[in-house]
Amino acid sequence: MTSRAREQAKLITAQLLSGAGIASGYAVGGLLAEEISGQTSMAGFAQMSVILGAGLIAYPLAVLAGRSGRRTALTLGFGIGTLGAVVVLIGVALQFLPLFMLGMMMCGSSTASGLQARYAAVDLADPAAAGRAMSLVVWATTIGSVMGPSFTAPGAHLGQSLGMNGLAGPYLISMVAFALATLSASTLTKSVTAGTAHPGHEDDDADGTASSANGSASTATEATATTADAARAPMKLGEALRFAVGRPVPLFAMITIIAGQMMMTNVMVMTPVHMDHQAFSLGAIGIVVSIHIAGMYALSPVFGWMADKWGPGLVIAGGAGIFTFTIVLGVIDAVAPESSMILLSIALSLLGVGWSMFLIGGSALLTASVPAHAKVPLQGASDSAMNLGGAVMAAMAGSVLGAGGFLWINLMATFVLVIAVGFSIRAVPHMRWPGRGAAAAAEPTEQETAAERSRAGE
Repeated sequence: MTSRAREQAKLITAQLLSGAGIASGYAVGGLLAEEISGQTSMAGFAQMSVILGAGLIAYPLAVLAGRSGRRTALTLGFGIGTLGAVVVLIGVALQFLPLFMLGMMMCGSSTASGLQARYAAVDLADPAAAGRAMSLVVWATTIGSVMGPSFTAPGAHLGQSLGMNGLAGPYLISMVAFALATLSASTLTKSVTAGTAHPGHEDDDADGTASSANGSASTATEATATTADAARAPMKLGEALRFAVGRPVPLFAMITIIAGQMMMTNVMVMTPVHMDHQAFSLGAIGIVVSIHIAGMYALSPVFGWMADKWGPGLVIAGGAGIFTFTIVLGVIDAVAPESSMILLSIALSLLGVGWSMFLIGGSALLTASVPAHAKVPLQGASDSAMNLGGAVMAAMAGSVLGAGGFLWINLMATFVLVIAVGFSIRAVPHMRWPGRGAAAAAEPTEQETAAERSRAGE
């Protein structure tokens, strides 16, 4: 096994363990919040706290990755998640809701680190296989998510045997899983530097257009330009955001990542409630959720391969089509006299597939459309925004469901999808893919670089 393969295996292992830890406690987090507070309404805030925590920590972790490398950032991120599980256990033991919620937010750090791991895989990968490397790390979450719920019951028994609240027991499993993920991340090679890979994919021409992730070999001139680009000091957040906003392709890539998370969260968090209102059993709800999780991760290597072969734009376009079909199925179910288990299962499975295509396609497009010194801040900003956007949607979804039912939930998703498609109209003419015959991209000119720094106030 090559050194690159060993490093990628460590990332996959960390992601698998983190996914298992998150899934182990997911089923009982809301129940614990309800038990501690005595209010059913607090159950949803427990899960929102995890999403919010991931959003708040994602950018600081990205900054740390840019300064000290991926190993330091991922180790710290998973380590905070481990400490978060401990804080959850203490909060439950004391029956103190604020401490419990703090622990849940800290557990979100493991989610943020898992998301950052996909970019670490790109940093390690051969440019021709960047999409596949990213998707394999995402795919590892499938195994963790399948394993995690199976630990819930044993975790409860373990907690009871230790004299703890049985519902808190699964967080013992989460604590161990996060700790092992921390250990795996800590063994990464220190030289894995954030945002410096991709000799042929880092270029950004005068119009801010993206080169396609088609695996073409870079020339010696491009490699030299990339080395010079990587040597530049990383952009600050404001400068990086201005860079992206002024260029249609990076902006669209970020919007894609954020929109996919918002649509998925909005529909997913309310589907179990909708099914409960339709008198479905807990077993049926669990099956639909499991099918959704499988849709989120199982096909990610296929989408990574597609991004490498045909370009991330095609993957995003396919995701938009899948999301559209999902919303149509959701609307049909909402207006039908009775909900259909089969219809909801198909819709939720496709919801996960659409999310996966938006995440992988958007992430690959973002990585391919910005120079090295802009990668890390924009990666961190997009991950923060996607989680914060998901948290906002989760917080609003209950009120929306109460006001207009499952129909309004799907209309909310439609609104977000229309916004994403709107940004694509401006970006598509600048995007490249195999067969289009676009000329080779060039690094930003000295005049453009000077203009960027001038706008940043340097």
